[in-house]
Amino acid sequence: MLNEPSLCTRREDGRNLPALVWRAEQPLLSVSSAAYGGGLGVRTWVVNATVPMSYDRDDPVAHLAELAERFGLDGPGVGLLTGVDVAKVVARTDTGVRVWATVGLGVPIWAAAPPEPTPAEIAPTGGHPVGTVNTVVYVPARLGPAALVNAVATATEAKAQAIAELGMPGTGTPTDAVTVLCPTDGPEAPYGGPRSTWGAPLARAVHRAVLVGGGRHRRGQPVEEPGEWVSSAGQGPR
Repeated sequence: MLNEPSLCTRREDGRNLPALVWRAEQPLLSVSSAAYGGGLGVRTWVVNATVPMSYDRDDPVAHLAELAERFGLDGPGVGLLTGVDVAKVVARTDTGVRVWATVGLGVPIWAAAPPEPTPAEIAPTGGHPVGTVNTVVYVPARLGPAALVNAVATATEAKAQAIAELGMPGTGTPTDAVTVLCPTDGPEAPYGGPRSTWGAPLARAVHRAVLVGGGRHRRGQPVEEPGEWVSSAGQGPR
């Protein structure tokens, strides 16, 4: 299984920056849109690291490899970066599916929009509020390759539903990423859609996590539910 994340801190560019580090008890199947360790494969760890809004490195893959070495992570893994303070992670569980989301909705966009004259760029310093939604999902049963891909679509649909319910004008942000992990053994579940055995609880958990994280982002305070936790990475449910 995928353990609860540890909240780590590293010194970078004169700042103390947080990172969430998940370690798998055994190698897991993964599908991810992350720059580091993305695609389909077997992974043993996940990192979701906060970077400053002035971040200007053009080698995120190399940067994430450096972070993995710094945190003592061996073998293949998944690396994510965000301008969000990852200490404010929101976790939700539904029917054994565990979801962690770091939610920043300062730059919402519609997935389908008219073409722009030049590629849109986010100002590196102070021009825009934080905007990235990174979602990490653990499903406690083996998903087939197609089901893993379908699970990413389901997680994305659930995120978009939450954003719509928050009344925000968009389906996500330009830099969102999703990672879905599951065991490497056991009977393969063939489906991961929102009405499938594992896709349904996945959708509910992602929806609740993004809804709570997005609500906090807009109002500046958490919206908590009984038996769940917001922030305090690694401490688990109350």
